[in-house]
Amino acid sequence: MSAALEADEGLEVLLEHVRDVRGFDFTGYKRASLGRRIRKRMLDVGVDTFADYLSVLEASPAELTELFDTILINVTAFRRDRPAWDHLASVVIPRILDGRDPDEPLRVWSAGCSSGEEAYSLAVLLCDAVGVERFRRSVKIYGSDVDEDAIAQARQARSTHAALTDGFTAEQIEQYFQPGDGGYVFRSDLRRSVIFGRHDLVQDPPISRIDLLVCRNTLMYFNAEVQRRVLRSFHFALDDGGFLFLGQSESLVTRTDLFVVDDLAHHVFRKRVGVDRSGPLLTPLRTAVADDGPVASLLRSGFESSPLPQLLVDGAGRLLHASRRARQQFGLSQRQMGRPLRDLEVSYRPIDLRSRLDEAAASSQPVVVPDVRWEGPDGSVEIYEVVFSALGNGDGGGGTSITFTPTGRVQSLREELLSARREVEAAHEEIRSAVEELETTNEELQSTNEELETTNEELHSTNEELETMNEELQSTNEELESINGELRHATAGLDRATSFLGAVLGSIGSAVVVLDDQLAVRAWNGDAEELWGVRAEEAQGQHVMNLDIGLPVEGLRDPIRAALADGRRHEEELEAVNRRGRSVRCCVRIAPLVEADSVTGVILRMDVAAAP
Repeated sequence: MSAALEADEGLEVLLEHVRDVRGFDFTGYKRASLGRRIRKRMLDVGVDTFADYLSVLEASPAELTELFDTILINVTAFRRDRPAWDHLASVVIPRILDGRDPDEPLRVWSAGCSSGEEAYSLAVLLCDAVGVERFRRSVKIYGSDVDEDAIAQARQARSTHAALTDGFTAEQIEQYFQPGDGGYVFRSDLRRSVIFGRHDLVQDPPISRIDLLVCRNTLMYFNAEVQRRVLRSFHFALDDGGFLFLGQSESLVTRTDLFVVDDLAHHVFRKRVGVDRSGPLLTPLRTAVADDGPVASLLRSGFESSPLPQLLVDGAGRLLHASRRARQQFGLSQRQMGRPLRDLEVSYRPIDLRSRLDEAAASSQPVVVPDVRWEGPDGSVEIYEVVFSALGNGDGGGGTSITFTPTGRVQSLREELLSARREVEAAHEEIRSAVEELETTNEELQSTNEELETTNEELHSTNEELETMNEELQSTNEELESINGELRHATAGLDRATSFLGAVLGSIGSAVVVLDDQLAVRAWNGDAEELWGVRAEEAQGQHVMNLDIGLPVEGLRDPIRAALADGRRHEEELEAVNRRGRSVRCCVRIAPLVEADSVTGVILRMDVAAAP
């Protein structure tokens, strides 16, 4: 087996492990960029192969967190790519608002929002467009990202003055941001209209009825098939006539019939109405961004803060949600929400839940299993009464609620109460009423004092945990700022190199086309556009033999293959038709493209010799 094939198989095994252990599926990401990010983390921990790094992940679960931080690159800024955002403010938003009733809801989704800068950029532009009062009354901005740490940072709505000045005017900063904690915080009354939640574009269902969907430089991390699925999801999410605002690196949308190009230069598209969205939409594993109504919020808070461990399982057998107490008791994490229950330890420990789920679905009454023994990791033992209750349509199709009610402690308290009652009755016969009351009062005071001491210890422990979490969040923020700086530096270097290459190709004075070893177009300069009438973005990535231009490219197949094989230059003269329909005689010089002592492609230089 070759080293490259072995490495590819090792990467796939590693991705399957991450998917099975943490429920996060990276298999739809582009392998080249994904492999680079993982190898960077492998270099940090000092291993050379994917198999060795898989052993590190299995031995140290905490390493998974470091791996996620490395893979999920959160690069963002306020109004990044300013000309595109200016077009959004001056053209797109006014068109969305044109003819709309002032009280009609306006729904905007920032997908892949990272730490929230784009969501708050949208908030500022919409506040400028509709006014603060209308914004608070009718605008909802949903920010989503797969990185929970980035979402937690976005919810803080905090930024530095330097970051704000890169995106906004001094008047906008003064009007919409307030100084605080050494930086600036987005106004709290406007912050309530910006809702953040974790959402996986590959697995989770989209938010619906969206007027403007912003997803910039996120799709580029996915392979072509996953990009098509996400674009179908975006098409479903948008209202008729809704706008899609993408980044500079995302061009697949121009090759689908789901969207109409509105402004290609600024990457703005509109939903095409009446097309067939064939193919499956994303599987709804979990709710992306929760509804923001007060009743729904109270219901979620009540379920989350329930003192009893409680699980919600949908009709397909997936774990939808677990209360905070259930996650603590059974070692569950938020990343396991949406996974099949059968894949989790809680499905068979402390009791087989799967068979009871079927019984509850078939029964019109709750299924009760008493005296279930649970032994915790610390050796403590609890006795539960487990109740399975069908939800939704009454036959379990809507899901099942599983509630664990502790009964061992209640039974013990009952026995203690009976014992104390017998002791009080015996003491009543032997001692006077005054002594009885004094002893009872003393016991109650002592019990109250012990409870107060216990409560104080718990509060002290909670305070220490909060301080630790705050330090960790500060450290994470510093690391992200450092990585952001490095990426900006690298991006600047890449931009300079790209600009230099463009200048070279544009200064040759001939039509120049660069092909890879599979004859796909890697570069197409301006003279080639002028000669054949095909733009660079149309030719990029196309097989040269498939290009519909006035040059009979089939006649170049053998010379190109010869240049790839022997590494020597070749020259051909062909009769051709330029973009204006005039016949010309084209001299094509074919030179091998040599990189690292090997031929990796060819360079075609095309000059018009003379008209026939």
